[in-house]
Amino acid sequence: MDQPVDKSANKLTPDLMIPPPAGLLRWLEPDILDRVMPRTLMARASLTIVVPLILMQIISTYVFYDNHWSAMSERMANDLAGDVAAVQAFLQDFEAPEQRAWLNQTVKQTMDLEATFEEGAKLNPDNRLIDEATDTSDVLERALWAALHRPFNIDTLRYRTDRLVALRIQMQEGVLQVLVPRSRIWSNSTYVFVIWMVGSSMLLFGVATAYLRAQVRTVRRLAQAADSFGKGREVPDFPAEGAFEVRQAARAFNLMRERIQRQIGQRTDMLAGVSHDLRTPLTRMKLQLAMMSTATPDDILALREDLGEMERMLEAYLSFARGDGTEEATPTDVAGLLESLIGRFRRDGAKITFNAAELPPHPAAIKPIAFERCLGNLIGNAVRYGKNVAVTAAQAGGLLHVHVDDDGPGIPQEQREEAFRAFHRLEPSRNPKTGGIGLGLTIARDIVRGMGGELILDDSPLGGLRASFRIPL
Repeated sequence: MDQPVDKSANKLTPDLMIPPPAGLLRWLEPDILDRVMPRTLMARASLTIVVPLILMQIISTYVFYDNHWSAMSERMANDLAGDVAAVQAFLQDFEAPEQRAWLNQTVKQTMDLEATFEEGAKLNPDNRLIDEATDTSDVLERALWAALHRPFNIDTLRYRTDRLVALRIQMQEGVLQVLVPRSRIWSNSTYVFVIWMVGSSMLLFGVATAYLRAQVRTVRRLAQAADSFGKGREVPDFPAEGAFEVRQAARAFNLMRERIQRQIGQRTDMLAGVSHDLRTPLTRMKLQLAMMSTATPDDILALREDLGEMERMLEAYLSFARGDGTEEATPTDVAGLLESLIGRFRRDGAKITFNAAELPPHPAAIKPIAFERCLGNLIGNAVRYGKNVAVTAAQAGGLLHVHVDDDGPGIPQEQREEAFRAFHRLEPSRNPKTGGIGLGLTIARDIVRGMGGELILDDSPLGGLRASFRIPL
């Protein structure tokens, strides 16, 4: 029994429609275009000018050669073939020497041709001396054959220095040679056309390049200002100039910079007030503690330790919230700053080795207070968890690389990103003496990022943890 036919199956659904060629879609993907296109805006903008110019030249050249050049060459060849045919006809009618002399003079004056007749000569039709660089010889041969119906040769090489072309026609009594100026066969309009196309294209490209360079210069300055502001440097008001979109971006950048600076100022003022409000009761507590007479020495010692810990926690919180936005980058002796900081840890009993042999002797523009706070947090963590610490500093490719290694227990790879979270402590106890308060790495990374760099955690050659950061100089 036949199965019923489902007519709906023959209908085209969106899933069954034939998609466009996969190769075309692949080349239209943004990542493919980014890899193919030039990197800079100047190169891409120039490419948008060069490609249309090249296409315009190709189309114009095709139209010129297909219409104008072929039609003009055929017309000039037909005119020349008609004149040569007339000379041949007159030569057959005028056989006397004085008549042929008059004919040659008349042809020279009226047709700009030099005709000579070689009595009894024979023509070799296979002896063609044609310059291969010319592209109108075939047109001329067809025109001559249609007008003469006789064997002939075209010689474009023998009289090249005189800018003449020799036409040799076989006649019954001999060979007729006609010297023709090249201007009657090939037009100079080709060279004029090529010079005009190339010259106008170069002129337009030069003007467009100068204009684009002025526009791109503004975009490049805006990018440099944004990069400097992102590194925490002081950036003045960016002038809004150039195209409308560029001026709009400049105004948006200025507004963003003002809002960020206003927020930083408000946060600094708020933290100054909070610091003052908190330090005042702490000071009163210290005075009351000093004036207590009934408390035991152990109670006083415990209260003092609690007060000291509260003060350290307050300093850490304020340091985290304050950041380094108000500090300016100044030329600093990086090696001397590192030696001074490491020396303080060594006086407290820490075993630290220091290697800065690859640092240049000249000062570098950094934020010294923020840099010292960042490196102090990293070295403090290394000293807390390890017995031996190694600090290495080097400069390469315009970047300052600093590594802090220890031989402690380290941090598992899956927990290294969590270690940068604010108030997150990997040490399970809540004792700040063993695990801190969870802000050391957070402050360090914020400072490094504020200076345009990056801080990462990795395995140390000493067996513990390596904290590495790089900042541009």
